[in-house]
Amino acid sequence: MDVVGVEGEAAAGGAGGRGVPAGEWEREPHPSDSLRTFGAVVQGLREHAGLSRADLAARVQYSKHTVESVELGRRMPDEAFVERAEEALGNTGALRKAARHLTRGEAGLAAWFRRWARLEREAVSFCTYECRLVPGLLQSEGYARALFENRIPLLTDEQLEAQVEARMERQRMLRERPTVPFHFIVEEAVLRRRLGGAEVRRAQLDYVLEQTAPRNVTLQVMPLEAEYHSCMDGPLRLLETPEGRRLAYSEGQESGRLIGDSKEVRVLQQRYDTLRSQALHPKDSRALLERLRGEA
Repeated sequence: MDVVGVEGEAAAGGAGGRGVPAGEWEREPHPSDSLRTFGAVVQGLREHAGLSRADLAARVQYSKHTVESVELGRRMPDEAFVERAEEALGNTGALRKAARHLTRGEAGLAAWFRRWARLEREAVSFCTYECRLVPGLLQSEGYARALFENRIPLLTDEQLEAQVEARMERQRMLRERPTVPFHFIVEEAVLRRRLGGAEVRRAQLDYVLEQTAPRNVTLQVMPLEAEYHSCMDGPLRLLETPEGRRLAYSEGQESGRLIGDSKEVRVLQQRYDTLRSQALHPKDSRALLERLRGEA
C-alpha cells in the first residue's frame, strides 16, 4: 500500500527563514535525507577544522544542543545558522549550496516510497495500474480512513488522522496540474470491494467519477470477464521526467522498488500499453462506474 503523505509541518522556517530565536527551533518529526546530508557536511567541516560542538556553538551563537541536532538531521537550520556556520568553517560555500536543497521530512510517507514521491512532483506524465485498492490519488476520505483503520499493526488515532490528512493533501496534485496527463487502470474487482461498508463504497464510486472528470485524468477499468491481461505480475506505476526519462515503480508488502534501468522500464511500459488496449474504453469505464454506483 502506498503510504503517501506530504512534507512535515514544523514551526521553524527552512533555510532562508528568519526570526527564529537561537536554540528554539522545533525538532523535525520526520527528518529528510537532505537534512541528514546537510548535517553530515556540517559535522565533517567542523571536525576538519578541529572544533568541538561546543566550539562551533560559541562561534555561531547557538546552543551546543542545536548544533548537535542540526548535525544529526533533527532540526532545519535557519539562514543565520547557515551563514555563521559557513564563516566559522572556512567559507567554502558548501553549506550555502547544500542549504538550497534542504527539504523537510515527509510525514506519512513510507521510506521506500520517498524517492518516487519526489519524482512525482516534477513528472510530466503519470500511469498507474492497481489490482489491490483504489489508487491513492482517487481515494475518498472515507475510503482512505477505512484503509488505514485496517492497517496491521494498528495505528493510533493520531497516526490515523495524520495519514488521512496526508492522503487528501497529496490529491492536490490532480487539481493543481491540469495540463499534466494522469492515466489510471483499475481492476473492476477493486471497485466492487465493499471496504468500509456500503456507504463508504457509494461515496468512493462518486469520488472516482468526480476525480476522473477533468480532461487530463483518464480512468480505464479492467473488466472481470477479460480473457487477456498483460499485467498479472502486480501493480505498476510509470512516469516521465521533464528531461524525457521514463521511470517505473513497483510495490509489495512493506517494500517498494524504483526502476531506472531503461530495458526493464521499456518492458513495463509495453505491458502497460498493452493493458490499455485490453481494458475498457474510458467512456465504457465511466458507464460501468455509474452502473456500479446505481447498484450500490
